[in-house]
Amino acid sequence: MRLAHLLRPRTVVSAHCDLPCGVYDPAQARIEAESIKAVCEKYQASDDAAFRTRALIIKEQRAELVKHHLWVLWTDYFKTPHFEKYPDLHTLFNEATKLAGASGAKGSADPGVADLLLAKIEQISKIFWETKQN
Repeated sequence: MRLAHLLRPRTVVSAHCDLPCGVYDPAQARIEAESIKAVCEKYQASDDAAFRTRALIIKEQRAELVKHHLWVLWTDYFKTPHFEKYPDLHTLFNEATKLAGASGAKGSADPGVADLLLAKIEQISKIFWETKQN
């Protein structure tokens, strides 16, 4: 009992997110999506098989990062009141992560798909910054 008493926390804290507020920003997802678009454009312009292979690998890595940054915003930043105020927000995140995934930018070398992803991220960003005003 004595050891448990010594190891018990003296201060109990709570937070509504995993890090202090102010660290979230959809710009992280946007930057990675812009990289995807640039890689797709370079891929389309090249006939070098080795270069194209490397480009696809990099594009797929960036697509995973887009998904990660979107998921962090979706699951850690946005809360129930946000989803109530913006009822399409869940759908928007679902569509954006799918556009980053295998059926979207990860599985395509079309810069147009990257443009669609960037447009979804911009919609999320607009809502994000609206919520920061409150």
